[in-house]
Amino acid sequence: MTTRFRASVYRVAASAPDDISGVEALIADGLDPHSIVAVLGKTEGNGCVNDFTRGFATATFEGLFARLGVEGVSIVMSGGTEGALSPHWTIFAREQVDAPAIFAPSRRSLAIGVSRTADLLPEHLGRKEQVDLVAQGVRAAMASAGIDDPADVHFVQIKCPLLTSAKVAQAQARGKRTVIADTLKSMGYSRGASALGVAVALGELGMDDVEDTDICRTLDLYSARASTSAGVELADHEIIVLGMSEQWTGPFAMTHTVMWDAMDAPSVRAAWSALPLGRLAAVLAKAEPDPRGTVRGRRHIMLDDSDISGTRHARAFVGGVLAGVFGETELYVSGGAEHQGPPGGGPVAIIVEREEWA
Repeated sequence: MTTRFRASVYRVAASAPDDISGVEALIADGLDPHSIVAVLGKTEGNGCVNDFTRGFATATFEGLFARLGVEGVSIVMSGGTEGALSPHWTIFAREQVDAPAIFAPSRRSLAIGVSRTADLLPEHLGRKEQVDLVAQGVRAAMASAGIDDPADVHFVQIKCPLLTSAKVAQAQARGKRTVIADTLKSMGYSRGASALGVAVALGELGMDDVEDTDICRTLDLYSARASTSAGVELADHEIIVLGMSEQWTGPFAMTHTVMWDAMDAPSVRAAWSALPLGRLAAVLAKAEPDPRGTVRGRRHIMLDDSDISGTRHARAFVGGVLAGVFGETELYVSGGAEHQGPPGGGPVAIIVEREEWA
């Protein structure tokens, strides 16, 4: 026998952004809070710059972990549960256990790693400095997971900062210029640069393949495994790496695929069917309005609606497609997929708890 890590995944319903009663119940039932390494949340705000449900939920979890003496948990909140998407938390935990020293390839199990970067200067947001900073952070999270081969990484979730009017003014006071002054549009630049950082870390692109002018413009540069979400509640980057490893044990397995457009259910079904039979533990996906203004040749108005952000339309649309595939509405569908999958599409990760595990 040897000591290995074992991952656990819990999906918990939330009745409000501060409803952590389900997580408290898990802890009361025996979940060691010190084993929790990451929390992904879907909250019912608008997902835009002024979505305070993200910060509210983050502060609520920070308060819980402070009371329990738990430090270092990565907390990533994604606002927006349009359509029939259900607000919920996904809790990732890991613990050391005794396991057989030799694993067959079929015994590969879910591996989890986390990291945080230094704070990002406002003038570096949406530029190569952010790409490089995130690439370093992803490599650190891979090391945290014990994953050496980038091919073993199936999903990288990042919470990245955005620009506010105050941050733009701070940069200008130092004689610097931000990539854009529009705070809402800054979310896309931050998501895009962060996604390209994932692509560089995983070897999907080289650092020399990316220029400042490519970010949010050259959309055929992308990562098939990046999911990035921007928020006002942080200045650095929260990074969570999920993959498979022979060095981990436990019943959880995962894979990923790419939706080539917002209706690409067949790719998702094929990926799910390739996994072992088991309970659906989590679905993590990206969604965006196709920047070409069409879906399979038909015009959409997601980018032309002055009342509702296009990311909100996209979350509802893709959430409905995925709900039809999985028969489930507790889906982590994050809006804004700049450089995350092909234009109009996006990565999807699926985690199951295998029925047969020994």
